[in-house]
Amino acid sequence: DNLESAFGRGDSERISGLYTEDGMLLPTGSDPVKGKPAIQAFWQGAMDLGIKGLGLEIVELEDHGGTAIEVGNYTLSSEGEEVIDRGKYIVIWKQEDGRWKLHRDIWNTNTPCINACADISAT
Repeated sequence: DNLESAFGRGDSERISGLYTEDGMLLPTGSDPVKGKPAIQAFWQGAMDLGIKGLGLEIVELEDHGGTAIEVGNYTLSSEGEEVIDRGKYIVIWKQEDGRWKLHRDIWNTNTPCINACADISAT
């Protein structure tokens, strides 16, 4: 089972289980999300907003013994498979209990920042 398949099933509990005990999300425009309960709540919230599909394309993967670094591209889609967002990501993987788990997960969109950036700079 992987992130894409668990996301496609809407299984936020399984998604959080793919992260290390002290895993962390570093989403665009947000504070860090730390720990499995918060990670589960974050992904459940994304699914509740209408994000139903996640596609990942690995661009490079480097193994550093007990850690690995993955760089890739993502696509988020709605229930009708309409593309909602495209972007890039970096995941730092870590071995925990003999299994590879997501440890640090950061991404950002390729969508140009127009209205949202104007709103942010005005504050």
